Parts: sequence; C-alpha cells; structure tokens
Amino acid sequence: MSASPSSSAQAAREVIAARLSGLRRDAELTGHELALRCGWSPAKSSRIERAKTPASDADIRAWCTACGAEDQTADLVAANRQADQMYVHWKKLHRHGMRRAQEEVVPLYEGTRHFRVYCSNVVPGMLQTEAYAAALLSTIATFQGTPDDSPEAAASRVERSRVVHEGGHRFALLMEETVLRYRIGDAETMAGQLGYLLAVMALPNVSLGIIPFTAERRVWPLEAFYLFDDHRASVELLTAAVNVSAPSEIAVYAKAFSQLAEIAVYGSDARALITEAISSLG
Repeated sequence: MSASPSSSAQAAREVIAARLSGLRRDAELTGHELALRCGWSPAKSSRIERAKTPASDADIRAWCTACGAEDQTADLVAANRQADQMYVHWKKLHRHGMRRAQEEVVPLYEGTRHFRVYCSNVVPGMLQTEAYAAALLSTIATFQGTPDDSPEAAASRVERSRVVHEGGHRFALLMEETVLRYRIGDAETMAGQLGYLLAVMALPNVSLGIIPFTAERRVWPLEAFYLFDDHRASVELLTAAVNVSAPSEIAVYAKAFSQLAEIAVYGSDARALITEAISSLG
C-alpha cells in the first residue's frame, strides 16, 4: 500500500511550489525580497516553496505579480484548485450542511459504469436506507461541529443512489462483517438497513461480498474507498476526502480491492451473516 492516500495531493502541491520557486529565481529575487513585495513574512515564502504551506489563490496572484509573471497566474491558480480538490477537508465540504455534498457527486455517479467499493466502518453510501443515512449523517455533523441538515442530506443520498437500480451501472461492493454489527441509529434502523442489503443482493448488477471475522487476512482492514471505473479513487479519512487520479495509485487500490474480494463470501454465505446480524438485534 502507498504510505499515504494523500500523496497525490501533496505531489501536486510540490509541483506548484517548484514552479513558484522557479518564477522567483527567474525574477532574480531572494525569498526576503519576494516577501517584501507580497507583504508577508520571509518564513511564509519559504513554507510555500517547500510545499509545507499550500498557497492560496491570492498568494499565487501576489507571487506572480511580484515576479512580473502575471501571464502564469491563470495556469497556476487552476493547478492549485485541482490540487485542493484532491484533498478536501470534511469540515470545509460540510460547512453549509451535507445535502450539497451529496448532490455534487451525482454527475460522477451517473457517469460511472463500474463501481468498486470497500467499506470497513459503515454501509456504503449507495446502499444506505434513508433512516440509516440520517442517523449516520447527524452523528457526523455533531462530531464535526457543522450544520446538521441530516434529514435533507439523507434524502439526497438516497436519491443519488438510484443509479443502483438503473441499467448501465455495475456494482462490486465489499464490507467487513463488523459493518453489519456496528449500531448506527436504533435497532429498528439497523434492522431496516440490514434487510435492505438482503434485498439489493438480488439485483443482477450488484455483487455484495462480506469479509467474515474469521477470514484469514491477506489484506488488513483499510480505510473506506470507492473506485469509479479506472479513473478515480475516493478515500474517506477521518478529517478529509482524498480524491486520487494518478494511475499508479488507482492501480494500488484496485489491487487491494481484488485481494479483499478473494477473502469475502457471497450469495447464501453472505446472506447468512446478514441474517445473523439481524437476529442479534433481538
């Protein structure tokens, strides 16, 4: 596995930092001189050049102006925004509530033909019932200290999940058995969610695998990740969503998914684990 799922974002920021450093050298400015022109401390210039502090759009504009390289501004700002999209803090994404975040990924869901999803902590979003999603999203909002619009966000999450029931999309989904046992919401909510998993397993375009407690691990439990065709991997960390587009990193997640799929159970064996989880709610 790669050392950090945010490495693509960091690599992109390092490229931007190197380009900014090159502009300063081409302008024959020292870091101190550039800082004076930009109206900030020399330490800030150093942190930006070493990719320790991500440059804001305003920082880039000031830097390019100081170096007499205004013609480079648009390209660098665009590259900077792309890097920002690779690593998005949940609190920033949810600052106005979570409904908008559900709606923003609808085009990605509609355009993806083959989904490969692994979840070790909660039911994959596209398989969540509205009650389960509302309970989960409310907990997240409370933890993050962001606006709690969980009922609206849950409804939007269910609406975007209509792709599961539409033609032209294939779903390979893996869950750790622990997901079936973690209580999200009350017993009724969990029973409804687990019952829905049993129903969705019957869809011809859905493959649902459960990795049992007893499986001999070839890959350790990982952070949740979603593969959208072979073009993008989205990884869910506690503080941020990491969007990976580098082919080499996507290949690592595809390899992990393949190996996790080999230790999962399917069909009647998977249904038995779900049924046992429902019975345990007693």
